[in-house]
This record gives sequence, structure tokens and C-alpha cells, in this order.
Amino acid sequence: MAEIKCQKCGETKTGFERPPFPGAIGARVLEGTCPDCWQLWLKQQTMLINHYGLNVMDPQARQFLTRNMDAFLFRGGQLDEVDTSKQGTIAH
Repeated sequence: MAEIKCQKCGETKTGFERPPFPGAIGARVLEGTCPDCWQLWLKQQTMLINHYGLNVMDPQARQFLTRNMDAFLFRGGQLDEVDTSKQGTIAH
């Protein structure tokens, strides 16, 4: 496993052996995210899924989560905060 500089925490740590997520964003995670920050994302993702009642089989929900993953791990946009007035709904 290679050493990587994590884009989330800024620390140099041991990276993943293989991408923890498929596709191009998985390659970005492999190259620039430490396992500790990935675990923080998984907790955030679970909170978003539960709060908004997301069905991860729904393409709109997957797009919402991918957008939030990008914002959380790579500061690639605005991270959606848990808004209790929108519980059970998502909007792009």
C-alpha cells in the first residue's frame, strides 16, 4: 500500500490497496483519501441515508450521495447539511 496525502485531513498516511468505491470517484478516493477519512465519510453517508430516508437503489439518491461524497472528501462543492425540515426528501 502506498503512502498518500489525504485531501480531506491533509496528512500523509497509508492508502488503500484497492478503491473502496467503483468508478472514477473510486480512483480519486484511492489516490487521495486515507482510510480514516473514508470511515468518516461512511458515517456521514449513513446519516444522510437515514435522515433523508434514501433508497440507495434510486439513481437520484445515488447521485445525491455521490455529490455529497465529492464535497465531503474533496471539497468539490457544497455539502448538504442535515435539514430536519426536509426529512424524507432530497433535492438537487
